[in-house]
Order: sequence, then C-alpha cells, then structure tokens
Amino acid sequence: MKKETIIKILFLIVLLDTAAVIYLIYRPVTLEIQHVSKVVPMLKPSDIYCPETFDLAGEYVPLKRTDIAEAFRKELIVNTYLHSHTIQVLKNVSRYFPIIEPILEEEGIPDDFKYLAVIESSLNPLAVSPAGAVGLWQFMSGTAKELGMEVNKIVDERYHIEKSTRAACAYLKKAKEKFGTWVMAAASYNAGMNMLTRQINLQKENNYYDLLLGEETGRYVFRIMAMKQIIENPHLYDFHVSEKYEVEKCEEVKVNKNIKDLAHFANTHGISYKTLKRFNPWLRANTLHASGKKSYYIAIPRQPEKYR
Repeated sequence: MKKETIIKILFLIVLLDTAAVIYLIYRPVTLEIQHVSKVVPMLKPSDIYCPETFDLAGEYVPLKRTDIAEAFRKELIVNTYLHSHTIQVLKNVSRYFPIIEPILEEEGIPDDFKYLAVIESSLNPLAVSPAGAVGLWQFMSGTAKELGMEVNKIVDERYHIEKSTRAACAYLKKAKEKFGTWVMAAASYNAGMNMLTRQINLQKENNYYDLLLGEETGRYVFRIMAMKQIIENPHLYDFHVSEKYEVEKCEEVKVNKNIKDLAHFANTHGISYKTLKRFNPWLRANTLHASGKKSYYIAIPRQPEKYR
C-alpha cells in the first residue's frame, strides 16, 4: 500500500476519533440545556395582581394616587417573590392567628393588626432583631417594661405570645388616641410616637400617605397591606401550602412558688426540658422565682408523646 494512502487512512481514523470524543463530551450538556429550556418558562417572574380598592383596619387606602399604588405594588412584588419567607409565614398563620385574633377582638383592636405581627417577626415567637427587639411583636426591653411586661434574666414576657399581644394592643390604643387613625398608629409602632410627632409638626401633615418618612417607616404600612393581601388570597400569587402548622394545645400549670430546677419540673410533667422551653420560651433560665404576689402559668402540651 502506498505511503500516501496509509497516511490518509490514519488521518481519517484520528479525525473520526476526535469527532466521537467531542460528541460524547458535549452531548450531555446539550441534553441538559434542552431539559432546562423546558423548565425555565415555568420559573419566569411575571407582574403581580394589585387590587383596585383596599382598606386597612377599616380605613380607606387611596390607591387612585400613583405614589400609593406604586408603593403597594412594590411590597406585593417583594413578598410574592420572597418565596421561602412567605411560605413559612403561611405555615405559621394557622398556628398563631388563632391565639392573636381573640385577643385583638377582646381589646378592641382591628383584626388587621395581626398582619403587623407578621411583618415584625414573620410570626416567629423567638425572633430577635439586631437592635435587640424580641418576640412576635418585637418589643425593645424599655418599651416592654413601660407596657407592664416583666423582662429580666429569669423571665422575659416579650416571648410570651398572649402577654406580648396584649401589650401591643395597649400601645396601639394609645397611639390611635394620639394620632387619630389606625394607619398612623401602625406607623408609630415602627417609628415611635415621638419621631412621628416631630415629622407631623415639621411637615404640617397628619396623614400617613402625605408624610415623607424614612424608608423603613415609609414602607411599613404598605408591607402590612401586602401581607394582608397575600395571606388572604395566596392563590392569586401562586402560593399553595397544603400542610400548615397546627395550634399546639396545652394545659396550664399554676406556679406561685420557686422552682429550683425546671428540668426536674419538666420531667415530673412527662416532658423534656427542651419541650418545656418550646412551649414557654419566656422562661429564660433553669429556675423560676415566684412568690405569693405573682403567679405564673406554665404551658404543658396535652399530647406530650408527640414531642418524644
């Protein structure tokens, strides 16, 4: 066989081998790209539904105004596409709203203020902010004490859902009396009464929607509105949460004397120390100092076997 023919055959073999290697290398990538192309359209973000009319705590929201409609829409977009956060909130709603709602009603506070707790803590009773605000309603230590809550190294009632909810109601009633509307009361919950009063005096306006406020307080009421809209209409924002957290039913044990060892106390009631703290996060130490002047009520789950 001629030398030139042999060289041509060898060249063709090398060329075919190279082509085969290239095909094998890039074929999975091509398939992966084709697979992804089928999924991507499902994940494409889209604009969101914004109602034409809305009220918060029974008060009209002027959505005909461009600035108000845009601010509301912005918070709807943020919370619609903040998927993990909003899904967790939707799961928590069924556990904590049944505790909050009757207290709001009893205290004469509009039901919509349960959504204030949502944006404060995402309905996490153990939430602690970088500034040191604590609990579902995110009270600072000084404010909590002013509102009658006990806050120390042994007991911190900011973690107590019922007591902190009643304290929030007390604050909101006082703010409503001072500022005249529930929306302004909500704004003051974030800004503080003194700061809001200064801005009212400076700007000669007493309507939240006409006040120029800092970014956090300026967004605050619209965040409440957005969570109300999404929680009440999750299907409109493509949230489908089939399994929600249940209310954890408890019995209360009255305590009016010192407990030297809460772990031992827990064991005598058929639960672990961990479970005791789960149901009573306001207990901040391993002991409890009680006296005849003040009694405490410690929650014990009715079905302790679910936590073993």
